[in-house]
Amino acid sequence: MTGPLIELQNVSKTYSTAAGDFPALKNINLEIGAAEFLGIVGKSGAGKSTLLNMINGVDELTSGEVLVYTDGRKLSLHRMDEDARALWRGQNVGVVYQSFQLLPMLTLLENVMLPMDLSNNFHPRKSRERALELLRLVELEEHAHKLPAFISGGQQQRVAIARALANDPQILVADEPTGSLDSLTADHIFEVFEHLVNNQGKTIVMVTHDMGLASRFSRSLTIADGELFDGREDSIFDKTSVRRR
Repeated sequence: MTGPLIELQNVSKTYSTAAGDFPALKNINLEIGAAEFLGIVGKSGAGKSTLLNMINGVDELTSGEVLVYTDGRKLSLHRMDEDARALWRGQNVGVVYQSFQLLPMLTLLENVMLPMDLSNNFHPRKSRERALELLRLVELEEHAHKLPAFISGGQQQRVAIARALANDPQILVADEPTGSLDSLTADHIFEVFEHLVNNQGKTIVMVTHDMGLASRFSRSLTIADGELFDGREDSIFDKTSVRRR
């Protein structure tokens, strides 16, 4: 496709608190292309997770618009009703969390199959084959019938990636997915992400607090105080617009 896959136009998010209004995002303009590995780097409280929640439609925005391009159509994400937005998210977005969020009573195989069931996309044989294929992708097929408690943290994160891919989404959003992992395991996670971008054409948006990871992305931006910068907090690229290179 040509043009952006996701476009944020003048997106702002303000939370009301007992201490007053808190602006988490300030007039964000951002284009994200297909098959792009975009990193958003920033400190705790900078607005990273809020930005992801705007992209995947989990949270309501205060002003602005998020446009998504699906099946040749341009859709305004936050103008959809809640059910339509949830359906779009289930079909088009996979989410990877730092805390893995695997269900402890389900096997790895069952954890990966779960999103298929929740999206009414479950077929006993095909779903099992799909889940095993994804576990093979992250090199964990031999552990398919184990419970999460019996594998390492790095392995659990790879299962979480496999689960996020269950419905073959076009977009992955990853919220600090390497934050609790050692450097060797984190490097393996990056290799999985790079494979998904380069070999499967997935679009990945990952947020992290680790400035040292910036060079690993195909494009890196910094977020500070709810605003986007190009690479460094001390050098604003354009406070109102961060376009694809």
